Amino acid sequence: MFNNKITVFTPTYNRAHTLERLYKSLQKQTFTDFEWLVIDDGSLDHTNLLIDKWQKESNTFPIRYYTKKNRGKHTAINYGLDLAQGELFFTVDSDDYLTEDALKKVETWASTLPQKEMFCGVVGNMGINHKITDNTIFEALFRDVNLLERYSEVSDKPIDGERAYVFFTEIHRNYKYPVFSNEKFITEAVAWNRMAKDGYKMRVYNDIIYIYKFLEGGLTLTGNKLFLENPKGYGLWLKEKAEFCDYSFLAKLKMVYSYFLSLKDKLSYKEIAENIGVNIGLIYILCFFYKGKRLLN
Repeated sequence: MFNNKITVFTPTYNRAHTLERLYKSLQKQTFTDFEWLVIDDGSLDHTNLLIDKWQKESNTFPIRYYTKKNRGKHTAINYGLDLAQGELFFTVDSDDYLTEDALKKVETWASTLPQKEMFCGVVGNMGINHKITDNTIFEALFRDVNLLERYSEVSDKPIDGERAYVFFTEIHRNYKYPVFSNEKFITEAVAWNRMAKDGYKMRVYNDIIYIYKFLEGGLTLTGNKLFLENPKGYGLWLKEKAEFCDYSFLAKLKMVYSYFLSLKDKLSYKEIAENIGVNIGLIYILCFFYKGKRLLN
């Protein structure tokens, strides 16, 4: 049983200096049946004092704030899914904000989805402001897709760029993120790909509802570094993507070789093989190929 239509969920870590922009945008929403759930992933910048002040202000929506030990955004999402009291779960990062009509559009879009089909949510567009987006605009009002259609290996018109994903909370709870010891990152695509594999679709709209700004040190700009620093999660994502997208043998081999090259100086061959889900013998063969190629060059 849910208390609100939407949970606006914000995982945050040392973003007290940007959170107010999001808070102000929530105060301006034309749709008010929502809660703001903030999971603080171990901030050291007194985010708690800021939230405490806002909780005492007169708002049309509740602000729920929880802290946890710093373990990464994916663990904050898992925790947020446990606590959410909204039927829809909308992750809005702490350095971004929403257009005034964002939640109204989300509610309208979700309520008009075909009931007899397997939809796990709706997707709005993201922009650098209310009018400009780097993403492809569809000719139609929306597209119904599974989230594997974000990849060029699956669709000749992939759903490109960063977008605003809103999931039905009950469904998303079935797709929590794997947590590996000593790792603090795994791409959200792992859960999205698993939903798509199980047959769920999403309705993707052109409308910009989410304004983003990539900050220095943010997850988006540090993406590649994060993948390499969290090799188990990285390997799991690649392995499942290859399986779900039905890679050819050659495409899978290229994927494994790329993973090997990226992590050969950091991990043992056994660890590389386990992370990417192949026999260690293949890693030795790729190593032999790599060394031979270097000798020829």
